[in-house]
Amino acid sequence: MTERQLINARWVVPVEPAGAVLERHTVVVQAGRIEAVLPAAQAAERYAGCAHIDLPGHALIPGLFNAHTHAAMALMRGFADDLPLMRWLEEHVWPVEAKHVSAEFVKDGTLLACAEMLRGGVTCFNDMYFFPEAALEAAVQAGMRASLGLIVVEFPSAYASDPQSYLAQGLALRDRWREHPLASFCLAPHAPYTVSDATFRRVAQLAAELELPVHVHVHETADEVARSVAEHGVRPLARLERLGLLGPNLIAVHAVHLTAQEVALLAKHRASVVHCPSSNLKLASGFAPVAQLLAAGVNVALGTDGAASNNRLDMFTEMRLAALLAKAAGGDAEAMPAHAALRAATLGGAIALGAEARFGSIAPGKAADLVAVGLDDLSLQPVYDVVSHLVYACGREHVSDVWVGGERVLRERQLTRVDIADLQGRAALWQTKILNSLK
Repeated sequence: MTERQLINARWVVPVEPAGAVLERHTVVVQAGRIEAVLPAAQAAERYAGCAHIDLPGHALIPGLFNAHTHAAMALMRGFADDLPLMRWLEEHVWPVEAKHVSAEFVKDGTLLACAEMLRGGVTCFNDMYFFPEAALEAAVQAGMRASLGLIVVEFPSAYASDPQSYLAQGLALRDRWREHPLASFCLAPHAPYTVSDATFRRVAQLAAELELPVHVHVHETADEVARSVAEHGVRPLARLERLGLLGPNLIAVHAVHLTAQEVALLAKHRASVVHCPSSNLKLASGFAPVAQLLAAGVNVALGTDGAASNNRLDMFTEMRLAALLAKAAGGDAEAMPAHAALRAATLGGAIALGAEARFGSIAPGKAADLVAVGLDDLSLQPVYDVVSHLVYACGREHVSDVWVGGERVLRERQLTRVDIADLQGRAALWQTKILNSLK
């Protein structure tokens, strides 16, 4: 039997119930799962002699979920900044991808992203990119959970030639890896402006047959909405509804330009929205109506988007921005309080992936995906409200330790599975290749 491990923390923040903070509690871990959460004194008596880790100045929180990213694009961080979305894509990103994206590019870029995310307390990311098997290999190497988007677009790439081959390769990948404990899968049609009606219908059919989430950019920009009306006669969400894609398994990424009726439509179908505040701001996409979505009962998760449009894979930044923007955009200082932002960054992501029974909060029976955040730093004193501190005051630099399935993959700020020097060398090589190709 796997050795039982006790993690004693000054505060345990389970996320469920909302706002709960357990002082001087112990999380008991065995065989990669949470066995119990109980007062430290009781744990010491009940589990005398068991291995333990003491975190006297820390808050222990569930692993953060980055619910939308293009992880391999870490290799394009800062490459083409300060441009609107379509110019950024058409004139810079897509041409570079056409020249450089390969399985090797994706594995190296994703490993770079995993190292950054783990050091910031992210234990699972929901990805959408080419060569998803290479991304999964990188995540497994780092010891991190990944939900792999089985991407599909209409145009050819180095990965696949047409929608049928995108889907065939993605489904074959799922068949090979579906039992791996760190892997899960989504169907990932890129966006309404890159996917045809016929392909969307096929995605809807597969999603129903295989019970897979559908991960798609939607209503990201005003131009996207106008283009849909011009080409299809309806706004993108109405088009997705017409094609059978609105439902509890829909992960609608960005969802910036929504009418009140569209907010109600998402709520009616119990779809999830992934809010990416930093990316939305940087690309001038607009302000998502997060307060209205939450008020309507829509599950809201948080994502960073890719490092090429953010430029940080930092969920602490996303929590803080999400909470602040919801207040400003909604004209309500009580919109998206700290506990709601923390929920969006943890349980909200798990719900979007249909995995809330296994991840997203600290509860017996769930996977031991845990993050220790040091609140003993001088810049964080005094501590009146732990959850408020986690959202408004803490940064990823305060993350000291991370466990995924009970394995300590970050120990006192040091990654246990990733060779940092080797990874830095690989990133430098890709930078040279990309710069040389632009000459």
